Amino acid sequence: MKRLSGVVVALALVAAACTSGGGGEKTVAAAFSVTPGVNQVTVTGAQPGEQLTLVSPAGEELATLTADAHGQAVFLYLEEQASGVEPGDGYTVRDETASPVEQAGPFRVLGVGDTPPVEHYERQRIGEGFGYVEMRDGVQLSVMVRFPNKDLYGEGPYPTVIEYSGYSPSNPSSPEPGTSIANLLGFATVGVNMRGTGCSGGVFDIFSPAQQADGYDVVEAIARQPWVLHNKVGMVGLSYSGISQLYVASTRPPSLAAITPLSVIEDPWRQLWPGGIYNSGFTRQWLAERDRQASPGGQSWVSDRVAEGDQTCAGNLVLREQNLDFEAFSRRLVDRPDAIDDRRLALLVPNIEVPVYLTGAWQDEQTGPAFATMLDRFTGTDQKRFTLFNGRHPDGYSPMVLTRWYEFLQFYVAQRVPRLSPLVRAAAPAAFKDAFGVDGLGFEPDRFAQYGDDQYDEALAAYQAEPQVRILFESGAAGPVPGAPAYRFEATFDTFPPSSVEARRWYFGPDESLTDAPPASGGSDGFVFDPEAGSTPYTTAAAHDFIKPLVPADWTQAPDGASLSYLTAPFADDVVMAGPGYADLWLRTSESDVDLEVVVSIVQPDGSEYYVQNGLLRASGRKIDESRSHGLYIEQSFRAADREPLPANEWVEVKVPIYPFAQVFRAGSRLRIQVNTPGRDTPLWQFENPAPSRADAVYEIGRSPEHPSGVVLPAVKAFPVAIPAGFPPCPSLRGQVCRPFVPTKNRVVS
Repeated sequence: MKRLSGVVVALALVAAACTSGGGGEKTVAAAFSVTPGVNQVTVTGAQPGEQLTLVSPAGEELATLTADAHGQAVFLYLEEQASGVEPGDGYTVRDETASPVEQAGPFRVLGVGDTPPVEHYERQRIGEGFGYVEMRDGVQLSVMVRFPNKDLYGEGPYPTVIEYSGYSPSNPSSPEPGTSIANLLGFATVGVNMRGTGCSGGVFDIFSPAQQADGYDVVEAIARQPWVLHNKVGMVGLSYSGISQLYVASTRPPSLAAITPLSVIEDPWRQLWPGGIYNSGFTRQWLAERDRQASPGGQSWVSDRVAEGDQTCAGNLVLREQNLDFEAFSRRLVDRPDAIDDRRLALLVPNIEVPVYLTGAWQDEQTGPAFATMLDRFTGTDQKRFTLFNGRHPDGYSPMVLTRWYEFLQFYVAQRVPRLSPLVRAAAPAAFKDAFGVDGLGFEPDRFAQYGDDQYDEALAAYQAEPQVRILFESGAAGPVPGAPAYRFEATFDTFPPSSVEARRWYFGPDESLTDAPPASGGSDGFVFDPEAGSTPYTTAAAHDFIKPLVPADWTQAPDGASLSYLTAPFADDVVMAGPGYADLWLRTSESDVDLEVVVSIVQPDGSEYYVQNGLLRASGRKIDESRSHGLYIEQSFRAADREPLPANEWVEVKVPIYPFAQVFRAGSRLRIQVNTPGRDTPLWQFENPAPSRADAVYEIGRSPEHPSGVVLPAVKAFPVAIPAGFPPCPSLRGQVCRPFVPTKNRVVS
């Protein structure tokens, strides 16, 4: 990594009194100041309304901005395709309208790898309570340091973890959940607000390289504090503060000990455009709320600090006038830009070298299941633990996985044999009841109690010998009440998908049938557009309700003719599936495009139907990126150059990726596959599905020898554990909505 000679480069560059510009014209030193950061450039001290142009090292005018009422401008994106300012030397900012032309520079735009000298971190002192930590470009981030209960855990130094997000982790009066739990379990915690949020300086930018570099700087500065045990820190958090850990760890801070990301995403663009279809539900709302909270006055605790005299906080808010409207900006990114690869976690996690503990739910109502498509890309570390389950977004903090979270942090951050405090263990059931609304939940027993405190190395070796992947089945069907976060059984594997997975194909047949044998005769079925599907979630419950055992649900059927259904005969033996899959559809229509959803469900002998998983695709984005597809995992590129309208009234093969899942199909149950308009099957995600040009347009799916549509799913050979008898009652499975099974009479086209 390149080391900088100073912390802030070109904070106020002063050129010679009279120099030559890139075009030979005379220039003078600018009165405004320039602060280059990571992939961005900030101008302050300009005249309101002044025209400011960023000029490349080659003399190309990259973008022109108008200084706001405070004399500020930030060069964050150079085009609509989400391209930031490339790192490099020789940039200038010029006012071409001035005579003579005013110029600041040349200066260097930083990259994530442009780290400052270690003295930058060593000189900073951060103590218990609220404060600030300085980044490499001079921006100050607000932090809140909390020590654990000294009566329980004694005096420091303490094992220390960081919770880093754009929510309110540095709010002194309201710690985030990861912080609260870690404090209770004996860790010092540091809540850090990302730049442009809370009381932090800088401009807000979703998952930007600047935020990644800031995470590096935070880790290195905090780890050097005298109260940090081993001068190494871990990271904690779920959702936003889980996702951020992956970005930070990919920059490889030397003082990072381990990370514990829970309920994460895989690609910000695919989160907003799953299958190339705009997510007009949760993700759009989440972005709009981030825009609101990052604005001046967007969070009451920040306004309170300003009112109480925090001048640093007040000064940091001035630059918020430069924040982008990310909800509107992201809405325009219909085609996936290559420039956003620097924010795609699947491409960054191979850089992670520290131990990783990651959990996620197949049916996560907020961040979705795509996280599991990148689990095989954590190639930079041998120490990883993936705990996977059916369930919901908050379940990373449920007792069924929290004990293992604590174990991991003890081994890799505290460097101690995991041994939970008896007082904490005794208090846990009441705390879990407050959170999940269920009696009788608690931590698992200590798994390494046979090792003494002086046998850390032996205990660690035993821990590291365990399989890396733990899959929990049928959460919700084993607790004191239906829907409680408790699983019926588990299986462990060395990889995900398990190495024993084989592709199993079923073919669409006549009369709603789904068969092992390919079709022997011709035929096709058709469905029509469902205009209500995209705006019809299966519940009106709010996001915070999903921690409860059950949420009110109405999983509606598509109208007659608006869905196709295919159903196997009852399974003769138990079948377990684990991994991604895809539907292989032969499609014919007069329309140039169509949004497709494929739904996987299980029909039980009692007549109940459980949702398992789905897949989504806008057909014009069907071109497969072969370089990033492997096994049963299918990935489309969604680049503008790869988009292709459907040929009118011609058969075309379309592969719809099905998100990863793990499910047991007991003997007597049936696999159901539905093809329809996206919607009705998710609680918080909603979809903007374009209507066809004709109201009577039909989407025809082939089931002939020439056009054999079907589905390919991940069947596990020789499942390693016994499967408990008995079908889970409806409702009970967390994250898996259920309903009475209703047969579908498919519309036969030919």
